[in-house]
Amino acid sequence: MTEDRRRFARTALAATALSYTRILGANDRVGVGYIGLGNRGDQVHEAFLEHGDQFTAAVCDLKEEYMDLAVKKSRAAPRKYKDYRRLLEDKDVDAVVIATPDHWHALMFIDACRAGKDVYVEKPLSLTVREGRRMVEVAAETKRVTQVGIHRRSVEPLREAAEFVRSGGIGQITVAKGYHVQNEWPTGIGAPPDGPPPGEAEWEAWLGPAPKRPYNRNRMYYNFRWFYDYSGGQITNFGVHYMDMIRMCLGKEAPLAVTAMGGKYAIRDNREIPDTCEVLWDMGGTLVVFTQYNANGAPGNARGTELELRGTKGTMYLQSGRWEVVPEKITELEFGQRTPVNRSIERAWGPSRKPAMEPRSGGSGSAETFPHARNFLDCVRSRKKCHCDVLEGHLSTAACIIGHIALRTKSYLEWDARAERFTNNEAANRYLHYEYRKPYRLG
Repeated sequence: MTEDRRRFARTALAATALSYTRILGANDRVGVGYIGLGNRGDQVHEAFLEHGDQFTAAVCDLKEEYMDLAVKKSRAAPRKYKDYRRLLEDKDVDAVVIATPDHWHALMFIDACRAGKDVYVEKPLSLTVREGRRMVEVAAETKRVTQVGIHRRSVEPLREAAEFVRSGGIGQITVAKGYHVQNEWPTGIGAPPDGPPPGEAEWEAWLGPAPKRPYNRNRMYYNFRWFYDYSGGQITNFGVHYMDMIRMCLGKEAPLAVTAMGGKYAIRDNREIPDTCEVLWDMGGTLVVFTQYNANGAPGNARGTELELRGTKGTMYLQSGRWEVVPEKITELEFGQRTPVNRSIERAWGPSRKPAMEPRSGGSGSAETFPHARNFLDCVRSRKKCHCDVLEGHLSTAACIIGHIALRTKSYLEWDARAERFTNNEAANRYLHYEYRKPYRLG
């Protein structure tokens, strides 16, 4: 998309938002409450603000400055809460956005559903498989509209790409790969010593159901993603985006088996998650691979894209909101024996690499989330299923969670998707959930 087209789109959207506001009136707009306004919460808030049929009714965070910034951006007069349960009692809040650390998602989601609120919850849906399944059950019981922040599902070019694959556009998919490449060597997130928390009450509230640990600044706020008490690492942080897109392209729900290898090989910091790993899933006819390189920044594939799907008729490369297909050169000839006296057969199998489609532009941050927020607001009104409702989010998240379980247990794990248990490794089943600290419980 050219800059002129982007400017036109923004102007048109703003005009639509203003007219929508005038038509609906303040009392007809969806009142949204935001729980968690750090990096990702701020981006999601900005995405929702672009839609005129909603308003920021309330905000909740442990950091006062995060809430103050959100109030300033909101162009409204939202109430501020330190306790999310008070926000859920607010009668002006119709729907909530949960963008807290992963280990809080399940409890807040369940409480929000039972408080009669529709829920937009950031990815990954849950920290454990059991949490995710319970979230699916409670959403069904309470009949709430739900959207998981796996926003590629609402990016129209990627929806077109998935339909192209499902319709046989690149043939049978034998391999699908996702890459998270980001050179953090040598220092990574650093290795600060444990010490006193900024406030004991704040640390307790941040930990919630997670195990009590000595305070370390890397365990709190953004860097929590590098510790297993609060996150599945990059396998669930970025991997869930890739797994969901691959599932959408394949039209499949769950893997049959998973294995993984990797470790903390090069980076000198106090992280627990690996800096290098590969996870492999058997999706029943397709091998799915997640590759994480955090000690080398060279592109994972020749196109430098985050995803590739290799089919019998061609290879699709995807990056954010764009995609292209490189067709295969197809011949009906058998793959014959190569001999020094007959090289003609080799020419029939020569490479052909011509792009079939131009890359399509997309966005990032709040811009990429814009259509996902739009879809959620539309479904709040229509009561229809969102593009990535809690069930779809659970299936993609669970696949990634069992990937990091395979890595932590150094195992090849066979997965019963119906029972949501491993059939060949009882010890690995212990990682499907953990015991919450009292008084927290999975309701």
